[in-house]
Amino acid sequence: MLNEERIILMTRLAAYEAGEGKKNEAIGRYFRSDYIGVQVVKSVISASIAFVVLFALYILYDLEKLMTEIYKMDLFEFAKNILLFYAVTVVGFAVLTYVVYAYRYSKAKRSLKNYYNNLRKLASMYDKNNNY
Repeated sequence: MLNEERIILMTRLAAYEAGEGKKNEAIGRYFRSDYIGVQVVKSVISASIAFVVLFALYILYDLEKLMTEIYKMDLFEFAKNILLFYAVTVVGFAVLTYVVYAYRYSKAKRSLKNYYNNLRKLASMYDKNNNY
């Protein structure tokens, strides 16, 4: 005899496993601090590469102006401004990454908790039917 509630729950669980569940399982294997830390490090590396590329493009765009004014400008002040802008950019990316991935981690954990609760519910449905 078919139990309609059990079939609906099994279908919902299978759909979760096939879609969102794969991603959430990968996230759920990490500790919170490890998952967020890895993502922040990747973000800092990406932000650094992007900053270097954009700075190089800026220098190449204004190369003639830079070459004519390089002897008039204070190079230490110029380097300090560039490093300050770099630090602000990297810290901004790191904070934004931390917030986004902390939210994603908590959302995945809640989703996995709901999934495991549904699995327990399904197991109890099977136990209930086998006891009678």
